[in-house]
Amino acid sequence: MDGMDGMVATLCWNTPAHLAAYLGVPSMGAILHTLNLRLSDEQLVYIVNHAEDRVVIVDADLTPQLARLLPRCPTVTDVIVVGEPEADLPGVAVHRWAQLLAGAEPVREWPRLDERSAAALCYTTGTTGAPKGVAYSHRSIVRHSLTISTGSAYGFSDADWLMLVAPMFHANSWGWPHAGWMSGADLVMTDRYLQAEHLASMIAEHGVTAAAAVPTLWTALDDYGVEHGTDYSSLRLAVVGGSPLCRGLVESFHAHHRVWLLQGWRMTEASPLVTYSRPPAGSAEGDEVTYRARQGRLLPGVSARVVDGKGGVLPWDGASAGEIERRGATIAGGYFRATDEVAAEKVRGCWLRTGDLGVIHPEGWVELTDRLKDGIKSGGEWISSIELEGLLERHPAVAEVVVIGVPDPRWEGRPLVCVRLRDGFTAEPMELRDFLVGKVTRWALPERWAFVSELPRTSVGKLDKKLVRERHVAGVYTIHRLPPPAR
Repeated sequence: MDGMDGMVATLCWNTPAHLAAYLGVPSMGAILHTLNLRLSDEQLVYIVNHAEDRVVIVDADLTPQLARLLPRCPTVTDVIVVGEPEADLPGVAVHRWAQLLAGAEPVREWPRLDERSAAALCYTTGTTGAPKGVAYSHRSIVRHSLTISTGSAYGFSDADWLMLVAPMFHANSWGWPHAGWMSGADLVMTDRYLQAEHLASMIAEHGVTAAAAVPTLWTALDDYGVEHGTDYSSLRLAVVGGSPLCRGLVESFHAHHRVWLLQGWRMTEASPLVTYSRPPAGSAEGDEVTYRARQGRLLPGVSARVVDGKGGVLPWDGASAGEIERRGATIAGGYFRATDEVAAEKVRGCWLRTGDLGVIHPEGWVELTDRLKDGIKSGGEWISSIELEGLLERHPAVAEVVVIGVPDPRWEGRPLVCVRLRDGFTAEPMELRDFLVGKVTRWALPERWAFVSELPRTSVGKLDKKLVRERHVAGVYTIHRLPPPAR
C-alpha cells in the first residue's frame, strides 16, 4: 500500500494509537486521512468516498458509527479496530490493532519518499458547502512544525508537557502532535475527555506546560478553576484557537490564575497556523491585552495581503479593511480533487482567499473584524460582529453570545444579538445595549436581541452562526426590539 492507492482513514479520539498512525502511516508512503467523528453520517460517507479510503483505523467505541457508514463506502476493504469492536462491521476484513502489533516485525528501512507528496489529508467541516479536502505534503508538515516551534511562536522543547486538546481529526490537531514529537516534548493524550474537570485534572496532575483549545473550553477551565481552586501555574503557554479570543476572557483568566492567554489564526488550508499573538518585546503593560486579543503577527514564511471587493490590494495601515488573502510554503494552493469552480472560488492566482474580513497593521499584525459571510453591511458601513461579541462577553451576566446580520428595510442589514446568560444571572436588552455605549459607534448599537437557553456548535466546537441564522429564519427565537440608535 502506497501513495494515492494507500489512503488510510482514522476514526479515533486523541489516543496513543492515533498518534502512532499519525507517524507510521505517512512514513510507510500511504496517506493518513483523519475523519471528523462529529460530522453527520451523510458528510462522512461523502468524505470517505471522495477520498477513496481503503483502510479505516477505528476506536472500539466508534465502531457503531462506522458500521452505519460502511454499506455506502465501497472503497473500504479493511478495518483495524483499536480494542474490541462494539458492533459488527459488514462487508470488510476486520483486524485487531493489538494482534497486528504483536505479529509485526520492526521496520528496518523506511521507503524514500518525495517530500512534496501527500502525507495527510483533512477535510473542512463543510459549513459553507460540501466538505473540501486539504492535502498536506511531508515537506509542509515539517516546515510548519519548525515554524510553530520557534521562540517567537510556541518554543516547544523536551522540557514541555503538551496537552493535545484540539481534536486529532481536525487540521492535524493544530500541528501539535508533529511539532511536539519533533521537539522531544511529552504528550498528554486527552482521549475523549474534554470536560473542564478532566482537563483541569490533567493539567494539575502532569504539570502541563502547554495547551491549546477553543475559547469555550478555556472559559469552562476558568470557571472550574475558580470554583475548585485548581492550580494552572504550570502553564507557560495557553493558546486559544478556532474562534476569536475576546479581551474579557484574557483579563479574567489572568486575574484568576495568573496565566496569560494568547491566540493564533489558523485554517485547515494553512497547516493550520499563520499568525500568533505574543506581544512584542518591550510592550507597555497596558498594551498586553490589546495584542493578545488580536489574531497575531504573521509567522515566518507566510505572506498576506488585504483585498477590496474588486480585487484591489489595500495598504497595511491598520485601517483599510478587506478580505485577507495569504500564501506560503505551508498554505494550500487548492483542494484535493476539487472542481474548477471550487478552485476559482477559493484561490486567486497563488493567493488563498480566507473569507475573513480584517486589517493588517504596519508591523504585520493581523486583526480580523468578521467572516466575509458574517459581515453586517448597514447603511453602507460595516458593523463587526466579532467586536460586538467580544465586548458583550465582558458583561458579567453573559455566558455566550452570537451576533448575526439580519435584513433591514431601511439600512440593508442590522445586528441580531443572541445571548445565553450565566446561570443565576438576569439581564435586559437595554442593560446590555447600555453596556456597549461608548465602546462602539452609536449606529452599531443593536436594537434586536434574543435570549436563548443554548447556542449551537459546529463539529469542532465553534459557535455555529449558520445554524443560528437558520433558527432565526425559522422563527425559533423570540426577538426583543429596542428603539433604533441615533445615526
